Amino acid sequence: MLLNLYKPPGWTSFDVVKKIRGIIREKKVGHAGTLDPFAEGVLLIGTGKDTKVLSEISNQSKSYRATLTLGISTNKMDLTGIEEKSLPIPELSTNKILATLNSFLGEQNQVPPMYSAKKVNGERLYKLARKNIEVEREPVPININSISLESIELPDITFSVECSKGTYIRVLGADIAEKLGTVGHLTYLQRTGIGDHNVKDSQSLESFEKSWKSAVA
Repeated sequence: MLLNLYKPPGWTSFDVVKKIRGIIREKKVGHAGTLDPFAEGVLLIGTGKDTKVLSEISNQSKSYRATLTLGISTNKMDLTGIEEKSLPIPELSTNKILATLNSFLGEQNQVPPMYSAKKVNGERLYKLARKNIEVEREPVPININSISLESIELPDITFSVECSKGTYIRVLGADIAEKLGTVGHLTYLQRTGIGDHNVKDSQSLESFEKSWKSAVA
């Protein structure tokens, strides 16, 4: 069974896996790509034999909608982090913001954030970060397939992006802010799609649980 579920903010991707295990009483449950706890949106869940296709799906391009708040940076690059720095926001025209977003199109290298599930020497980076240990991270090749401006309500800029596997939108947001002459952090992040799986077809956990229980009753 392959499920297109809508992960609510505040849940880890593993929280969702654990919840599905409990509902369907199946041990073999996995997901196709971690979504940050503060983020929401598409989380593809595979159960039983369908867990085999998850790695293939996770390699597909992903789409997001994000709100970047300028002027303040945090240690996690999102609203759950501790404020690190504040800088004034320069005068920004729509054209300047559009040009900056477009400058991130294409292939590039990105350094994974310390607060991430990526492993270095067998240990999750976020576990090291919690101990205030920072390690060298190798830049990872990524591709920004498309990026578009949704709205400007300074200090907030909302944009949509389609990108390759392994792209951290939090890092992209911080890099955009830096190129605009300030700092910033994400205050909203929604995954809107993975490959052909769209947020419009996502099912809430509550809805899935209700339909599953009525089907097996």
